[in-house]
Amino acid sequence: MIKDYLIAALKGMGMGAANVIPGVSGGTIALITGIFQRLIDALKSFDLQALRLFFTGRWRAFARHTDFIFLLAVFAGAAVSVLSLARLFRFLFDHYPVFIWSYFFGLILASVFFVGKTIGRRTAAVVIVFILGTAVAAAVSLLSPAAQNDSFWYLAVCGVVAICSMILPGISGSFVLILMGNYELIVIDAINALDLRILLPVALGAVVGLVAFSHFLSWIFRRFRAETISALTGFILGSLLTLWPWKTAVWRLDAGGASIVRNGKKLVEGYTYYLPPLDEEFWWALAVMAAGVLTIWATEKLAARDDTP
Repeated sequence: MIKDYLIAALKGMGMGAANVIPGVSGGTIALITGIFQRLIDALKSFDLQALRLFFTGRWRAFARHTDFIFLLAVFAGAAVSVLSLARLFRFLFDHYPVFIWSYFFGLILASVFFVGKTIGRRTAAVVIVFILGTAVAAAVSLLSPAAQNDSFWYLAVCGVVAICSMILPGISGSFVLILMGNYELIVIDAINALDLRILLPVALGAVVGLVAFSHFLSWIFRRFRAETISALTGFILGSLLTLWPWKTAVWRLDAGGASIVRNGKKLVEGYTYYLPPLDEEFWWALAVMAAGVLTIWATEKLAARDDTP
């Protein structure tokens, strides 16, 4: 039993790491490690019955009803991962952007295969939603970010939208925060400084959004499983555009043509993508990309072993 929860915490750490990375979804990690359905079912169990059990002091019944220990293990692992990796990812993005994007690209490329193979039947509807999912994710990747906003209600909305996309495979919560203009403010600055003025409204929105969205996602996953996985696979494939390693940042400019700076950092408007030269960096990037593919392959093998009775 303890081993199972330790494994759940490790998978939660994988989800937390993914949620820090723009373009990578924690839901993707949950799906390929085999805990997605259990996670959604546990989240949607926070209903009126759960509230009655909690407020009447029936703690053990509450824990069983909500699969609370499993959730605690997953989210504790995710929290440790987010807090420990925020600084590391800042360093890597600043000094080795091509290599870290290559690794993430390999992760998601392999995820398309491993998630896609679980679809099962191939029908016209499955193919159509796959194409639509790919198109939607690619279109989201090309949107321009909004301006940074630290108002309470906007931060709460960021929490709702980000947490919903974080548990939805193929849609990156971090990238959604970039589009909403608050990725740097929340994921890098507030987490590193433990700024509760920023983090508390985000957490409030996240809790509300997580419970509400999990009911819908669980219902559609059970009723239209093949179509849902197909759409999620399309989301993952479409997100590869965001993760293309060879790109140049386009900085947001003010009316005078100067770069807009917030908290000592220039704001990114978008990216210009290009094909890489066949130099030494390119071959190293391919090796790092292959390491990302191997990481997902190893994760899939471990998940399959854990699920074996």
